[in-house]
Amino acid sequence: MTDIFAKYTGLKAAAAGLTAHSPRNPFGVVIDHPVSATVGLIEGRETLLFGTNNYLGLSQSTAAAEAAIETVRREGVGTTGSRIANGTYALHRKLETRLAEVLRRRHCMIFSTGYQANLGAISALAGKDDVLLLDADSHASIYDASRLGYAQVIRFRHNDPADLDRRLSRLKDHQGAKLIVVEGIYSMTGNVAPMREFAEVKKKHGAYLLADEAHSFGVLGENGRGLAERDGCEDDVDFVVGTFSKSLGTVGGYCASNLDGLELIRLCSRPYMFTASLPPEIIAATLAALDEMIARPELRTQLYANAKQLNHGLHALGLKTSAHVSPVVAVTLDNVEQALVFWNRLLELGVYVNLSLPPATPDEHPLLRCSVMAVHTPEEIDRALGIFAQVKKDVLG
Repeated sequence: MTDIFAKYTGLKAAAAGLTAHSPRNPFGVVIDHPVSATVGLIEGRETLLFGTNNYLGLSQSTAAAEAAIETVRREGVGTTGSRIANGTYALHRKLETRLAEVLRRRHCMIFSTGYQANLGAISALAGKDDVLLLDADSHASIYDASRLGYAQVIRFRHNDPADLDRRLSRLKDHQGAKLIVVEGIYSMTGNVAPMREFAEVKKKHGAYLLADEAHSFGVLGENGRGLAERDGCEDDVDFVVGTFSKSLGTVGGYCASNLDGLELIRLCSRPYMFTASLPPEIIAATLAALDEMIARPELRTQLYANAKQLNHGLHALGLKTSAHVSPVVAVTLDNVEQALVFWNRLLELGVYVNLSLPPATPDEHPLLRCSVMAVHTPEEIDRALGIFAQVKKDVLG
């Protein structure tokens, strides 16, 4: 009998190589429990958390927790059905209506995860006769959506409106729809898209534009609506996709639009139709977190100050970081073995960050992916920078 796992021989060897050079599995770290939004207990030690996407610290929101507790007692722990069966509660409709109001869109669909929001929206919007134009550094969920939808896929260079323009020019005689997909803040590097320039290219060629604001919702814009708000081009973005698992601290995703056709997607999006809907307590917590995000704009101001402090601090240490100041601050290292030693030593000294390795990284270099929160104190950031300085001295000399 053929071994069904034989195709993963290379993966097995690569994983064994990682653990051979590391005292712990970098992809199996367990947070025993969070002490606060910024501190977790890992391996029995209180550890500074600089590897979450909890940008506003709302995973520990008291209002959200109380809303969840009240709702779970009243409505139970789950719906046991998809949105098109028995899985639509009044709370689901309430969140869609509220989120549409916040985003200033007429229509909004919520999905069970942010991954499914991209998978479900993009695969249904772009069919076999259409063309998807994807930024080369797009998230895995966007690439997976392109496979599910059967559209022709064309990649353009990362954050390069001129390259997008050239590729669209070659499609001037194509009869199908053209959907451009970009992200607000790119999750690996923290790079910020030139959204206004992409919107101009979209208008020039009569295409549609979908912005994945997963890492920029709640982070950018005067009201936290994301990069398109900050850049003043919301009317030129046809579809906005995002997640609740970053700035809102819960789980789930959404797609919002002013185009009435979005409502048809409820009837043809497989990830929407065939997945159990979000539990009512998660919806209630998300509504409470959304209200808190809107009521506390000072969180975004503090978040930017913290991102600047961390980014500039790492750069001052001689570490290679992105020129973009965003809550995602990635340190690029030369090779995997060096990154493993650096990451392990950070954790041992009390700082948890994400280790990202090729081929998941954009330029085949390993990354120490840090993310900062509005609720990190300047002292916590300074302490983390001090530990980075010590590890840099120990590992890189």
